[in-house]
Amino acid sequence: MGGFSPEWLALREPVDHAARNPQVLAAVGAHFAAKASLTVVDLGCGTGSNLRGTYAALPARQHWTLVDLDAGLLAATRERLVDWADEAREQGEELVLLKGDHTITVDTRQADLNKDLEWVLGWQPDLVTAAALFDLTSKRWIERFVAALTSQRLPLYTVLTYDGRESWKPPHVADARILSAFKHHQHGDKGFGPAAGPEATDVMAEAFRKSGFAVSIGDSAWRIDERHGELARMLTRGIADAVLETGQVDPATISDWLVARTQSASALVGHCDLWARPV
Repeated sequence: MGGFSPEWLALREPVDHAARNPQVLAAVGAHFAAKASLTVVDLGCGTGSNLRGTYAALPARQHWTLVDLDAGLLAATRERLVDWADEAREQGEELVLLKGDHTITVDTRQADLNKDLEWVLGWQPDLVTAAALFDLTSKRWIERFVAALTSQRLPLYTVLTYDGRESWKPPHVADARILSAFKHHQHGDKGFGPAAGPEATDVMAEAFRKSGFAVSIGDSAWRIDERHGELARMLTRGIADAVLETGQVDPATISDWLVARTQSASALVGHCDLWARPV
């Protein structure tokens, strides 16, 4: 899995943070409220957006291990976190960040979540997190992942898993065909086998419930408007390229749709947040 540039991740971060489901995040915070400190492993960390979106709900002392396959993104993560923090210093290979009344120690690790999953989860954090990850993984991988978590009774908080809902305004005659072809593309292999795509949250929730975990799911749809012009342009260009690869929509229709989307006033792109914990 790869191909996510720091530029794209920076564009989506404010929209991601605004979209997070506040009730789900509050439930995660309440679960750990009595703890003085917390250890977290964040999977597929990108440039650390999930840490920046989650830390304020968690105890004042935190240790995050940020995991990604892309060494370039891990380097960008450290730079981005230093810029974001009120104060930052190096402590060996770790970063120590001060942000408001929180002290956050950060370690970055390069790992392949196909080959190294059980090793990573073997660090036994208090909490496992991820953002915009599981729709890229396969049903088989998700079931393996859930089995590894439940065997160690590790809770999971994951945000912004794509769920297949899209609504663009003004509408276009090709919207339904474009979305159908895009969903087909989302089921392609993204490095973990045939991707679960928009069904990922349902697959994960079912696996957790069968294992006796409590599961909460909340809406975290992107709401894009005129403030997000560059994000919308990159998003629709990516959708168009994906649809073209499927061969299910003719290029002229895709081109016409893409031109129309440059004039879109607003859009909703569906995502879900999930909080699973042992009971």
